[in-house]
Amino acid sequence: MARLAGVDLPKNKRISIGLTYIYGIGPYVAQELLISCNIENTVRVRDLSEGQVVELRSAIREYVIEGDLKRQENANIRRLKDTGSYRGARHKRKLPVRGQRTHTNARTKRGKKIAVAGKKKVTK
Repeated sequence: MARLAGVDLPKNKRISIGLTYIYGIGPYVAQELLISCNIENTVRVRDLSEGQVVELRSAIREYVIEGDLKRQENANIRRLKDTGSYRGARHKRKLPVRGQRTHTNARTKRGKKIAVAGKKKVTK
């Protein structure tokens, strides 16, 4: 089993898919890594040689991944909150940040529906 950047890659998957298990590496970056290391896309993780694993490790060091990337994202959000920007305020209130509609959608962000009683008719 290959271990890259502190993540155990699944041994039965193709290396291009296995690399995406590392936080911060998506399909495009995985392809770029494989091209730079001269590794075929169809090779399974279990079939990688030690030399290829070492080469991938050194190529991955050029990217911000895993814990460093999470810290960087949290710092960016904290900066937005501290400066009092509109986006920071949306983060504080746990609402969508990028201009999405919230009148009817955004259930996952806003939480479960709360019933509001309607107006009662006055009878004479």
